[in-house]
Amino acid sequence: MATWAYLNFQDSASPLMEQLIFFHDHIMLVIVLIVTFVGYMMATLFFNSLINRYMLENQPIEVIWTSVPAFILIFIALPSLRLLYLLDEVNNPSMTLKTIGHQWYWSYEYSDFLQVEFDSYMVPSNELEVSGFRLLDVDNRTVLPMNTQIRVLITAADVIHSWTVPSLGIKADAIPGRLNQSSFLINRPGLFYGQCSEICGANHSFMPIVIESTSINSFLNWISLSIEASP
Repeated sequence: MATWAYLNFQDSASPLMEQLIFFHDHIMLVIVLIVTFVGYMMATLFFNSLINRYMLENQPIEVIWTSVPAFILIFIALPSLRLLYLLDEVNNPSMTLKTIGHQWYWSYEYSDFLQVEFDSYMVPSNELEVSGFRLLDVDNRTVLPMNTQIRVLITAADVIHSWTVPSLGIKADAIPGRLNQSSFLINRPGLFYGQCSEICGANHSFMPIVIESTSINSFLNWISLSIEASP
């Protein structure tokens, strides 16, 4: 998760987030080169007192400063389109998680496993354990298996919310009356934190998301215990 004064992306926990970070670095390299070149040209113009009074137009220069930005935009657009289609792709998911946004908490349904479902509320500061994170920990974590293709169906019960987990590269709107779909694969165990990213009312800042990534065996044990504990 991100810490104070941390300006970069969170460490990736999914292949999609790795691709997003690579694309960000790609764009930043292009921007740095452009800013350096334009800054150098502006500096030379500021400190050059000589002008060419007879140069009214120059066709080769105009062709260059039109074609070079066009090639740069293509150089940016191709990986951007590839990544855009990758983010929308859902390839043979092994399990489905349904997420429902409420004012102001999340509900989860594991419909593949005899309707295991629960609500996930933020833990208040006065009930927080010493090892907990203020405004980020929840009473019921969303347990998911790692190295498994997971499909998430996202909707809302009242107003528009947004289910977002930065380290997984997931951000999808939860809209009442509509099912949005996303897919991801978690490639390492751990706790991954997120929050609602759509202003949804007075307690918008108090409906966090916690994904607990475990091995498949641990996940199946948790599912078994959840089924036994359900009425």
